[in-house]
Amino acid sequence: MRNIPFEGYEGPRLPPATQMQRLRRVIERELTQTQREIILAYYFQDKTIPQIAAERGIQRSSVSRCLRRAEKKVRLCLRY
Repeated sequence: MRNIPFEGYEGPRLPPATQMQRLRRVIERELTQTQREIILAYYFQDKTIPQIAAERGIQRSSVSRCLRRAEKKVRLCLRY
């Protein structure tokens, strides 16, 4: 095995289709229903936090908190 300099090396990359498949699987299996709906609205439907809060009838801070927790869980699950 050849030595690879650390600078700039980010490890092996998965094909984009595989990455999306893993992301969908994590969203479906690991997130609560509320987290799933908020993540999908924010990232895939391009809605803003105030729009999501108004639709759901909750505070913007609640949407932000739920989104942050969902992102953390997704990152943790995709790490492995």
